[in-house]
Amino acid sequence: MSGVNDIRSTFLNYFASNGHEVVASSPLVPRNDPTLMFTNAGMVQFKNVFTGLETRPYKRATTAQKSVRAGGKHNDLDNVGYTARHLTFFEMLGNFSFGDYFKENAIELAWNLITKEFGLKKDNLLVTVYHTDEEAAEYWKKIAGFTDDRIIRIATSDNFWAMGDTGPCGPCSEIFIDRGEHIFGGPPGSADEDGDRFLEFWNLVFMQFDQPEPGVQVPLPRPSIDTGMGLERMASILQGVESVFETDLFRHLIDTTASAIGKAPDAATVASFRVIADHLRSSCFLIADGVLPSNEGRGYVLRRIMRRAMRHAQLLGVGDPLMHKLVPALVREMGQAYPELVRGQALIEETLKLEETRFRTTLARGLGLLSDATQSLDKGDRLDGETAFKLYDTYGFPLDLTQDALRQRGISVDTDGFNAAMAKQKADARASWVGSGEAATETVWFSVRDRVGPTEFLGYDTEVAEGVITALVKDGAEVAEVGAGDLASIVVNQTPFYGESGGQVGDTGTMTGDGFSIEISATHKKGDGVFVHTGRVVVGTVKVGLAVEMAVDHERRAKIRANHSATHLLHEALREVLGTHVAQKGSLVAPDRLRFDFSHPKPITQEELDIVETYANEIVLQNAPVTTRLMAVDDAIAEGAMALFGEKYGDEVRVVRMGSALHGEKTGKAYSVELCGGTHVSATGDIGLVRLVAEGAVASGIRRLEALTGDAARIYLDEQDKRLKAAAAALKVAPADVVTRLEAVLEERKKLERELGDARKKLALGGGAAGADSDDKETVAGVAFLGKVVSGVSAKDLKPLADEGKKSLGSGVVVFVGTSEDGKASVVVGVTDDLKDRFSAVDLVRAASAAIGGQGGGGRADMAQAGGPDGDKAADAVSAVKTAMGS
Repeated sequence: MSGVNDIRSTFLNYFASNGHEVVASSPLVPRNDPTLMFTNAGMVQFKNVFTGLETRPYKRATTAQKSVRAGGKHNDLDNVGYTARHLTFFEMLGNFSFGDYFKENAIELAWNLITKEFGLKKDNLLVTVYHTDEEAAEYWKKIAGFTDDRIIRIATSDNFWAMGDTGPCGPCSEIFIDRGEHIFGGPPGSADEDGDRFLEFWNLVFMQFDQPEPGVQVPLPRPSIDTGMGLERMASILQGVESVFETDLFRHLIDTTASAIGKAPDAATVASFRVIADHLRSSCFLIADGVLPSNEGRGYVLRRIMRRAMRHAQLLGVGDPLMHKLVPALVREMGQAYPELVRGQALIEETLKLEETRFRTTLARGLGLLSDATQSLDKGDRLDGETAFKLYDTYGFPLDLTQDALRQRGISVDTDGFNAAMAKQKADARASWVGSGEAATETVWFSVRDRVGPTEFLGYDTEVAEGVITALVKDGAEVAEVGAGDLASIVVNQTPFYGESGGQVGDTGTMTGDGFSIEISATHKKGDGVFVHTGRVVVGTVKVGLAVEMAVDHERRAKIRANHSATHLLHEALREVLGTHVAQKGSLVAPDRLRFDFSHPKPITQEELDIVETYANEIVLQNAPVTTRLMAVDDAIAEGAMALFGEKYGDEVRVVRMGSALHGEKTGKAYSVELCGGTHVSATGDIGLVRLVAEGAVASGIRRLEALTGDAARIYLDEQDKRLKAAAAALKVAPADVVTRLEAVLEERKKLERELGDARKKLALGGGAAGADSDDKETVAGVAFLGKVVSGVSAKDLKPLADEGKKSLGSGVVVFVGTSEDGKASVVVGVTDDLKDRFSAVDLVRAASAAIGGQGGGGRADMAQAGGPDGDKAADAVSAVKTAMGS
């Protein structure tokens, strides 16, 4: 029973047998706490339950919560690999009571589990309590038989938990195990408490008080329990090892790494193996929950984790990308407990491989930049902290790697300056951080939900319905009535209006009743199931409790349904054409268009896009019924339904199926099967047509398709057809021959442009092969001179003119000034070789340039060119050259 998977199941089964609801782990991206970057404890998903903003059908719960501490104030990243217990990803086992049992039962449940189920010896255990919590101390004496010397009273905040400056709070009781005298450290509260001998593995929080303001505590009417036991720490205890990295799960991951690189860990390299194993877990779980590497927010933290692991792989001498090869081992170890790993395996592997390939390029570039930045430094010098931080923050080059690279040259790094730059970056990040998870729902909607319950949605089957107004909100506060002209939020006990979610926009329409009418402009979901209709009262007075008739804008809803169903077909077509790593990363389903974002590491070719569009339209033409089933979420996924990573699903889900596959292994099976709460067409033929109109990148590893369906697609194609026919008429050919004719016209144009250029050059030289007209020639400063202003000759053709002019003179100076339609001018001056010692074409062209408002010019002594903005003074440029020659 000491294996990690056994410990997890034993814990959950124990509390289930004691009346606790086993609740699935929430995603690593918090849904209900805007202050957290990642879920870092089991109580996060129950925060609104503890504060009274949300109620659930159970009063006891137990979870195995996946958690990450690698960003924000909970950040263990830099310690991982070098201590016995720090991890970025860990599992928190917990049991919770929402106003049901309290201290005595919590202590008894914990004691029985660790001594009877896990078999820990009483003599090796001790506990801490808050120094004023004599009640908890007495329960430990009664239940565990502890004497006072085994109950340590702590007066610091380590044993008093608070959700924040205000809100629920209460004392804690932590359970420790003494792992023996051979390990350094003292008991909690002692001078040596930071040692590893006494290991805390479970914290019981007694949520006893409410803190309306700092320093003021009043008893809660329904005190609650929140506990957390580190699974990995318990595994190290039960398996008799001193480090979490020596437990079975980590041993398997480290062995897999050693096998992949052909090198076993030793004293010098063991830290790198541990970093890789831990960071592999964090990276895979974050990707499975929808986080992708980027340069900001959660994606930035993920990238740091991934690159830290990849750097350690490089330190181990690994030459090729490694991390993606280790994913199957992690899936084998944890995929049964966390099936999102299995569902996301293809995307996880693709993301890791792409990131590691990029990072190896970054390493090479970073070493080059480091060399450039330190080339003027000598032994004993120090690299400034800002440069070191720039290498780290901008180029992903870690500080320790910078230090390692400079150490052999005897150069140190200003770590204080580095830390100052890091602190500034963190301060800037905190200032720009706007929250995490979904935006925190306004308190008013939780209050409404608790009072009137969730809204029943009728819109899958109807677009009209009757209901009763249960709440009105104006300017953020509940009101009893609203009048004509008021903009209000209306809650009804049941509604056919779809609330915006899952990328699908909310419905619009009308609400009418006895003497009043409301135009609904938007519908949203709030407060865990409350549909909020935003609208302006057109006539009458609207009051809570009145009956109302509701009608959704039918035409708009029909277009939305078609676009939403089309996103499902495109999703499957993309997976069929590009690979199963494709996963939805966002969408917009509006009445006039659809937008679909998905994971894919490179641009899509036009041929691939054409196939995707063809496959989607094949299913449209089947006119197959679109069916929906309510199923248990696990059963739905087991049957192959695609779920969005990180999406919150209830016990029952709607499974939407459409079409019959025509290609590959799925031939004859359902084409698209997805978990979806949106509205859809009755049959695929109702989509009418799917037309892709744009494709491009929106972020690293994320592509976007834009498409039209139905009438919008038909109108788009009609406009394209009209343009084609107009082009055909202008070219005097059939539409089918437009491209061929246009290519011929363009080629003919190129030919004519060449001929016209040649003619203009001849004309500029005097109109014939014999050279310039004698009228154009003159003598300046005792030498032959040819100066002309020409139009219609491009700047690039002036030099060939000057060459011809020099040939016609034999010996002399030539000047050609070309003017363009935009009023600018270009000038070229040529000097024959025999006169280069007397005249410099560069000096002469600069004089010409000044005359036309230019600044300088350049070239050789025999040929130089310049330009200027004032073409009206082209003749002055010729005169300026004469003057410069000394005429």
